[in-house]
Amino acid sequence: MKILQLTDIHLTTPGQTILGRDSNTNFRKALSHALNDHADADLLVITGDLSDWGDEADYKRLRGILDELPVEWALCIGNHDNRERFLSVFPELADENGFVQSVRDMDAGRFVFLDTNQPGTHAGCYCDQRKAWLESQLESCDGPIYLFMHHNPMPVHLAPLDSIRLHQDDAFREFIAGHAQKIRHIFFGHCHLPLAGSVAGIPTTSLRGTNHQGFANFSEKELLTSSHLPQAYGVAFLADDYVTVHMIEFGYEGELKIEGSPDYKQWDRASMER
Repeated sequence: MKILQLTDIHLTTPGQTILGRDSNTNFRKALSHALNDHADADLLVITGDLSDWGDEADYKRLRGILDELPVEWALCIGNHDNRERFLSVFPELADENGFVQSVRDMDAGRFVFLDTNQPGTHAGCYCDQRKAWLESQLESCDGPIYLFMHHNPMPVHLAPLDSIRLHQDDAFREFIAGHAQKIRHIFFGHCHLPLAGSVAGIPTTSLRGTNHQGFANFSEKELLTSSHLPQAYGVAFLADDYVTVHMIEFGYEGELKIEGSPDYKQWDRASMER
């Protein structure tokens, strides 16, 4: 099975830019690039920060775009999103408690989409009510299960990012540890960085967003660091005995050298023949 992950698309009022980049245009570029190479994808997931300011108009434009896609899609919300406005446009994605949480059973397993949004802060939260919902999704499935969320569920050891990670992340890790044998992978966003690691023994990955990017600036202890690294999206291949995740830097505008092309030997050492 193949899934596409986009994250931190930060849609905003048409004509406005974020750090000099047009997030609306870049979102469409990401979709075009992804579907050109991966029209056979089984699911497209966007892991939060759908809107930069949580404006209802952004969610309406997003809905219009998604409803025209030739692939199934699923959404999480992030710290920049407004839950109430989002659900006014996507009411079917609310769980019984009014959180943006949903589940989808597909050939590769159960896909569970979490809501880590907490109004009034950029940090994440996963309260007891949300845990109870997740518990029911985990207990009612033998696995494999894949989790999707916005906030990083573990420290990344960049102080400004860790200050806005999922709060009480240790409690979250302890909670899902009881189901670790069922959960094969956790996909998240929020950090605008390519990241890999594990949570309670469960592999987890993240990637750059489709517009502006972070940078692993370990010397900065207080303020977030941004950069003009290429925009990206993710492609994951899910099989019975492995998971492979790629980060595709569709924003890269340099040349690609393909082995066998006339200029490829410029990359060889002067005396090297292959």
